[in-house]
Order: sequence, then structure tokens, then C-alpha cells
Amino acid sequence: MADFFRKLFGGKEVQEKPKVSVAAADNATTAPLTDQQISSIIASQTPKYEMKQLVASVGQSVGKQREHNEDSVLSLTTTISGSTESVPFGLYIVADGMGGHQFGEVASNAAIRIIGGNIAKKFHSFLFNMPTQSLQESLQEVMEASILEAHQYIQREAPGSGTTVTAALVLGQQVTIGHVGDSRAYAVYPDGRMEALTRDHSLVKRLEELGHLSRDEVENFPHRNVLIRALGQGETLEADIFTIPFPQAGYLMLCSDGLWGVINEKDIVRLLNEATTLHQACQRLVEAANTAGGPDNITVAIAQMVG
Repeated sequence: MADFFRKLFGGKEVQEKPKVSVAAADNATTAPLTDQQISSIIASQTPKYEMKQLVASVGQSVGKQREHNEDSVLSLTTTISGSTESVPFGLYIVADGMGGHQFGEVASNAAIRIIGGNIAKKFHSFLFNMPTQSLQESLQEVMEASILEAHQYIQREAPGSGTTVTAALVLGQQVTIGHVGDSRAYAVYPDGRMEALTRDHSLVKRLEELGHLSRDEVENFPHRNVLIRALGQGETLEADIFTIPFPQAGYLMLCSDGLWGVINEKDIVRLLNEATTLHQACQRLVEAANTAGGPDNITVAIAQMVG
């Protein structure tokens, strides 16, 4: 067993903890904490972490006006740490299906399972076994191939349907994002800034970019849900794929348009920053979207780097 731990932690000797004699234990004394010590503990609200790690949570609702939930979400978070630097790993995917007759559910669920499964398989040996060889593809190539396979599966198994997908692969301090459609990824900061990391592949966004619609006209455009790119739609698919630093001191948020299309950015930032936990933040965001009418399915995933 000692040989196993020497190999696992870089050849260091595994040392036993020193034993404490019964006599020494008998001489140990305890004392109640002073009022000053108790006050100091209570006043310290910011947790401190000795290693970098990810924390994450998700929230979802069918909304108030839909019978079926065509959104799907995947959240996978882990950290590998030992004698070397800790390596946070996270995979977060939001997909918003379309097509009716439950085909939207099939498309979105296939997207998160195929993309998530492919990426997890690529990294399984690095996360849970001793790596014997380096990854042959880049992270962006892994993301692109996974999205393309999901696209082809949906075309084959659920013809006529489609889905958006926004996926974020976190490895260390970097985030590789794959995106198709109008689900979104954001960086949200405690100082009130909220930065859209993805660009909508929608008709209304394209018309805005071409200068045919003003910002006010965009808000009231009658065909805001029409997409010009989606998994399962068209013979070829071009996904937006890029790598950026993880938003330090902030949050990475993925969500469907059932959230961002109903709650304005100012309220999203406020609800996120006022929450005491990521779980509470997700639930409050979902509740706010439902309070505003819940016209669509609502999905949100939030991750934070601590340490």
C-alpha cells in the first residue's frame, strides 16, 4: 500500500502519523472560546481555500406556459489535487430543443449526452487513471468533433427537430466554449458587469448586425425565436468555438433564452450577487423568470472558481 501512495503522489514516502501516548492525552486541557474569539469567527464570512477548485449549480423549470420541457442541462465538476498543482475540471452544457411533439426533448437530450459523453471519454484516463500519453487533439478540436457528432445523430434519429447548444469545458484556468443557436454563456462579475461571451445565431441578431433593426426594434421583433443555426438543421454546421480565461472573481453562467429573454441583465447580476450560494442563485433566477410570466422553459448553470 505504501508503494501505491508513493507512485500516486510522485514518489514521496508515505509517513505514519506520530502516535500520542495515553499519558500525554490525559494531560491535554481544553478551554472555552473567549467572546473575542467567537466574534472573530462569526465576522469571518469569506471562506478561504488552499487550492483552486470549481463549484457549480443548476436550476431548471418547465415555465408557466409550456407543457413539455425541451431544455436539457449537464453539469460535471471535479478537481484532481495532490503533490502538484490542483487541476479543476468542469463541463457544463445547456441545450434548448425545438421541433414539437417531444422531438425537441430528444434533440436537446441527445446533444448534452453525446457532447458530454465524448468529452468525458477523452479526459477519463487523465482524470481517473495515471496518464500514459498526451491528448492528440486540441480542446477546441475535441469540442468541435463532439458537437458535429451530436448534429449528425439528431439528423438521423429525430429528423425535423433541432436544438441550440452552449457548452463550456473548464480545464485549469481556461474555458473552451462551443456554441450554436441562441442559448448563451456569460461572465458575471461582483462589480455589476455582465459580459455576453457568445453571439446569438438568430434572425433578429443578424438583422441587428446588418443595421436593419435598432436596439428598440430588436426588443419588439415578432420573430425573435427564429434561428439561422441549430444542431440537426442543415447539411453542414458551423459552431462558434473559442478558448478564454475563466472569469476570475466572477461567475461563468450558461442559460437558455427562457432566462435571458425574460430577465434583464441588471436584475440577473443583482440576483446572482445577492445570493449566498450558487444553488440559491440558480433557484432565484428561475423563480424570477417564472414570476415574469415564464413564457418558455428555463435553464441555468453557474460555475465559480474559488481558491
